[in-house]
Formats: sequence, structure tokens, C-alpha cells
Amino acid sequence: MDYSDLIQKLLNGNARAVARLITLVENDIVAAENIINAIYSHTGNAYILGITGSPGSGKSTFISTLTKIYAKQGKKIGIICVDPTSPLTGGALLGDRIRMKDNFSLKNVFIRSMANRGQLGGLARATEDVVKILDVYGCDIIIVETVGVGQSEVDIFKSAHSVVVLLVPGLGDDIQAIKAGIMEITDIFVVNKMDLSGADKKIADIMQMLELRMNYKYESLKDEENILLKSNWTPEIVKINSITGENFEKLTELIDKHRDFLSKSGVMADYQKNRIKSETLQILKHKITKKVEGLISSNPTIDEYLRLVMDKSLDPYSMANLIIKLLGLE
Repeated sequence: MDYSDLIQKLLNGNARAVARLITLVENDIVAAENIINAIYSHTGNAYILGITGSPGSGKSTFISTLTKIYAKQGKKIGIICVDPTSPLTGGALLGDRIRMKDNFSLKNVFIRSMANRGQLGGLARATEDVVKILDVYGCDIIIVETVGVGQSEVDIFKSAHSVVVLLVPGLGDDIQAIKAGIMEITDIFVVNKMDLSGADKKIADIMQMLELRMNYKYESLKDEENILLKSNWTPEIVKINSITGENFEKLTELIDKHRDFLSKSGVMADYQKNRIKSETLQILKHKITKKVEGLISSNPTIDEYLRLVMDKSLDPYSMANLIIKLLGLE
């Protein structure tokens, strides 16, 4: 299929072309490959802001208020909201756009909800591709909202320049704040619903955990996970009220501060390098998985391997090694 007409419309700032291209990259990895090949040289201009936090922390309302502020500044904003997929039906509510309905009338704001389709890490497979499309569309800032903080939902670290984690007092999510993964990916901690009692205690708890983090050595981390830790950036903390907009001016100042830090410290180049490595690895995993699935469903030799495993003549690890040989990947 020829996508040149849609891509030209994208370059001209056509919102309908953006929506159509996003649908294509979500549903067809072959289409995604062709589209990204064509637009990649135009990417790299947007600043990517990752938002995560526990369910109920007010992420959607927070993003809605932040978007209004950036829109008033004349910025073009893209918003990607990733929702969890049902393991039974494969469906997703995609309700974030309902919560952000006040932004529909704003010019230069594009909102897209996406189902994660079972993808671990808090993001959908096509998130990186959608970011690139919105980048080419001319967005100054791209806000990516993850499924929500969990044990493994830290992939936003690999996609965003600045990661903001929302916490609220009295929600019973204290354990989320002390998980090592969350502490390591966060650039700015935001205590939402500051009017509730316990907001100051929440800040004190975060500061205590940050102090423990500073005293802990992260020598075992992989290089791509250690970039910001080596850069001597100390995560900032701010309390806000997403409904009234209180303290959002301070929040945007902290985001700008982190952006300047990345640029002046030289971390941005390392970040970009490791982001490309991570994205390429994810693409390879997807492609190889598809090849393996195709082989398993069509090669009669696999049935013989399965029989041997069932008879205990072969173990699953040995079977996997034999499949690797069949794929010529050894």
C-alpha cells in the first residue's frame, strides 16, 4: 500500500491524516515499518513527557490541566493515553478522552487513546511509532500517560525525556512510592490533591526514600538504566491541585529545569542513543516472536518436539534450543 498521500498530509499538519496513520501503525507492523521509514528523518523535535501513577491518583485530570497551561503558552500538544486491555475479550474502555473532554475545543491539541493489548511495561507496542507521528505532526510536547504504576510499568523511562509520577495522600499507595523501579525512573514527584490531609507527610516519605536511594549504589544496573542516576539529577517534589490548577506554575518550571539539565549536562545524547537501542530491541523481539509463532503453527517438526516434551524425553529448554536452530539463529 502506498502511504505517500497520507504522509504528505501529515507533513502539512492534517489531523485526519495523523489519526489514520496512528490506526495503521497500531494494527499492522508492516505498515508501521513503511510509515516510520518514510517519516523518520523528520522526527526528533518534540519533548516527550511521561506521566504515570497509581489508579485514582488523578492522571487524566492532571494532564487536562497541564495541557490547558501549555496551550495558553502557544504550544502544540499531543497526548497518548494507554489503557489496559481485557485478557478475556481484548477490549479496552479508552475512557481518558472522556475525562479530557474540556480539551477537545482547544486548538493544537491532539488526543489519542490506545489499548496496551497485553503489552507489559505500561505502554502499547505502537507507542513509540505514535510518538514519532505526533512529532512529525509538529507537536512541541507529547504527553504519554501509562496504564498506571505497577510492578513492571517502568517502560516510560525509555520513551520519555522527563518522567512525572503522581502520588496522592491517603490512597494507600505508599508501597508504590518505595518500589525500586519507580524511584529509579522518576524525575519529578507530584503529590496531587494537595488539599487532602497527609500531603506534607507524603512529601516527607518521598524525601526519605530519595535519601535512601542516594545512599544506595546502583552498580548492578545496565548502562541504559543508569543514565540519569549517573547524571546527578535529584528528583524534584511538588504538591499540586489538578482541579484548581494550584502550583502548576511551579510544576512547569521544574519540567523546564529538568529539560535544561538534560541538555546542558550532555545526558540528552546518551539518552537518545539508549532509547534507540531499546526501541530496536523491542522491534527485534516482536519480529522474532512472530517468526517463532509462525514456525510453531506450521512446522510438523514442532509436533514431534511437543510429543517428546510430553513424554519427558525432552525438556522445554531443549525444545527452545531446537527451535532456535530451526530458525537459524544459533
